[in-house]
Amino acid sequence: MTSAEQTSKSGAGTAHPEHLGHVIFIAAAAAMGGFLFGYDSAVINGAVEAIRGRYDIGSAALAQVIAIALIGCAIGAATAGRMADRIGRIRCMQISAVLFTISAVGSALPFALYDLAFWRIIGGFAIGMASVIGPAYIAEVAPPAYRGRLGSFQQAAIVVGIAISQLVNWGILNAAGGDQRGQLLGVEAWQVMLGVMVVPAVLYGLLSFAIPESPRFLISVGRDERAREVLREVEGDGIDMDARVAEIEHAMKSEHKSTFRDLLGGTFFFKPIVWIGIGLSVFQQFVGINVAFYYSSTLWQSVGVDPTESFFYSFTTSIINIIGTVIAMIFVDRIGRRPLALIGSVGMVVGLALEAWAFSFDLVDGKLPATQGWVALVAAHVFVLFFALSWGVVVWVFLGEMFPNRIRAAALGVAAAAQWIANWAITASFPSLADWNLSATYVIYTFFAALSIPFVLRFVKETKGKTLEEMG
Repeated sequence: MTSAEQTSKSGAGTAHPEHLGHVIFIAAAAAMGGFLFGYDSAVINGAVEAIRGRYDIGSAALAQVIAIALIGCAIGAATAGRMADRIGRIRCMQISAVLFTISAVGSALPFALYDLAFWRIIGGFAIGMASVIGPAYIAEVAPPAYRGRLGSFQQAAIVVGIAISQLVNWGILNAAGGDQRGQLLGVEAWQVMLGVMVVPAVLYGLLSFAIPESPRFLISVGRDERAREVLREVEGDGIDMDARVAEIEHAMKSEHKSTFRDLLGGTFFFKPIVWIGIGLSVFQQFVGINVAFYYSSTLWQSVGVDPTESFFYSFTTSIINIIGTVIAMIFVDRIGRRPLALIGSVGMVVGLALEAWAFSFDLVDGKLPATQGWVALVAAHVFVLFFALSWGVVVWVFLGEMFPNRIRAAALGVAAAAQWIANWAITASFPSLADWNLSATYVIYTFFAALSIPFVLRFVKETKGKTLEEMG
């Protein structure tokens, strides 16, 4: 959404109270893609050890099966924008819902390891699409006065999806007698965990039929009358519809379609601001946050925690993630992006360093000593809390604000690609690194968390309170 649309001269700043409930429903329905994003990303946590046992594979092969979904994520994110411009936002949501459903069924009923990996890629493609379409659609439909709050639905839905997936996994594990490979509904428990995603995927698809197409897309394909109807639905009757439509048309025509070539320049290939965006994305992943969501059950079991308890700890970590995200949403506009990032970095260093210390002790009867075990558990929650209240939200805010208008879209694409690649690197390397030395692995994550502090202080400028035009 451009600044011209955000600052509507036709009085589109507020929706009438009778329209607000409908707008909230529309945003929540679109954010179901975010819920599935979080759910599908984290549900694999409950199946890691079962997949290792079922197919008798080592850590390296296991890591590739877990991480391969990220390849689909990158492809889906890269293609979703152009697809949405050609066939519409709603149609993209429906395609994404179908892919989520296919992935859930295929992953629950794999013939072999290779087709499980294939279904994971399909699910990743759906995640990538949802990560782009949801925020874009909400921004285009939401009245300007409510855009920030409604836009936060996507991030909130992601962390709720992560938490619900862990709660469902824990419930299924208990129903299977604490055995990930225990029989349940005629298949193994881990297969049920992966298959349950059919329910939210179908719901997402059904909801997509209940919400309108984006006015911006409708205008782009010449359906101005339908665009007026949608604008009336979400912004109320008290606006000049002709002026509003003309405003959107003018904004679309005046937009600069940034390309990869626009990012080139400076000493090291890209412009400096692009490298800063890439740096933010890489640091966000290199602190090891997705280890907490993809491998936490495996991690706790590796230091002697009972499988049922390890699943419960994965759920409590997800609840902490939600709490931290809410804190970030409350304070990001109050104290600023940079202070929040620095607070988060310091907290992550403490949490990760304590985990590294705890994991450096030898296991006794297959378990960490009691003190180290409790320190590791508390520190893991501290790490996730400080990540969620800072880098989990702040990086996306920075990336949406820090780039000049003329390169914003292309720069965001490069930064997002860097994030998926960094995510893949951490996800694919963790099992082998943990087999090598779990404590040293956490020392590496601690190092990157510590390095993020001078990076923010030296290179990252505050964007709070500045218009997008002030970014150059």
